[in-house]
Amino acid sequence: MVRKQRSGAEQQVAELLRTARDSLGLSLAFMTRMDGTTQHLEVIDSSIPWVFRDGNTQRQDTSFCQAIMDGRLPAVMPNVRDFPEAMKLPSARMPRIRSFVSVPVVLADGTVYGTFCAAGFAADKQLSKRDKALMEVLSRAASLIIEPGVRERARNAEIEGRLRPVLDGGGPVVLLQPIVDLVTRRRVGTEALSRFPGHWQLPPDRCFADADLIGERENLELLALRRAGAHLGRVSGYVAMNVSPATLATRGCLDFLAGLPLDRVVLELSEHEPIEDYDALRTLLAPLRARGMRLAIDDVGAGFSSLRHIVVTAPDVIKLDRSIVTGLSDDPVLTVVVRALVDLARATGAQVVAEGVETEADATTLAMLGAGLGQGWHFGRATPIEDLRDEYPRIPAAIPMSPV
Repeated sequence: MVRKQRSGAEQQVAELLRTARDSLGLSLAFMTRMDGTTQHLEVIDSSIPWVFRDGNTQRQDTSFCQAIMDGRLPAVMPNVRDFPEAMKLPSARMPRIRSFVSVPVVLADGTVYGTFCAAGFAADKQLSKRDKALMEVLSRAASLIIEPGVRERARNAEIEGRLRPVLDGGGPVVLLQPIVDLVTRRRVGTEALSRFPGHWQLPPDRCFADADLIGERENLELLALRRAGAHLGRVSGYVAMNVSPATLATRGCLDFLAGLPLDRVVLELSEHEPIEDYDALRTLLAPLRARGMRLAIDDVGAGFSSLRHIVVTAPDVIKLDRSIVTGLSDDPVLTVVVRALVDLARATGAQVVAEGVETEADATTLAMLGAGLGQGWHFGRATPIEDLRDEYPRIPAAIPMSPV
């Protein structure tokens, strides 16, 4: 049987176990995980490694460790034969354990993860409380080593349990938020936005990031894209869809996009998502853009990579982040920033969509600055397709329309 490769943390624990075995002069040392029904011998250091291997298991209620935790046996047994309760257990018969010491492995929050143990196949009258103290020190060191991995596995299990029904159910709910011409106040497009169960109380970005932690981000994004694409046959104007560069590069995503009416699709790449290879990205996008798909850089103004994205990808649409849009009408500094980005868009031939438009004053100011389109709560939140409107309140006629 081929022994599985130990992780870095497991190797560090093995070194602690070797210290315990050498210090106590015993034949076997191991760390267990106790899950309530089964004792998992996760890492073992043994003088006969071909017999004892990492991953061995036994019923938890028949183990020395459980009997010690229950108080039925002492933590230190120089001679197992002196304890009738121990002699009833399987380990006293096979592999004929005759000396034993066990201490709990306790995590930072007080949770008992398992046990840190050493055993011998002969009685050892020298085994004492002093040896238990050494084991406790080594056990604490082991808990510090394993805790990050334990927390990561628990986190991933929680994410898996939360996201699996969504993944198996075809993906998140996808609603549409209107994108409105700031002058005519007619809806020209929509953005498809994913929504997850409200009781999670998590924003969509966090849900997609969580999916990434368990290797399901590409799957989740593609499901969301499919639901967004399904709206194209039921809504007028274009539909903007969000995708990460990593998912865009997958065959499943490219095949899906190739089957859409691309002249009605705007593909949004977030400013926050790293782009590792711009040449590869341009190559992927070229045939899609040649068929009419437009490229948008999302969240422009929220960070420092926006200009790089814009310069290298030459997007068709620049989406201003809400952080530089909301409150624009009362902030002269934001006015300068937005005017500069509108000028940049005009120079590169890109259209501007301002996100986070929440008031009529901001909508009016954006129109005056030449930002052609807007979306935000002032025009409507993400909504089912049946609740979309074609027209929205107009800017008062007295407001000049020429860009500043």
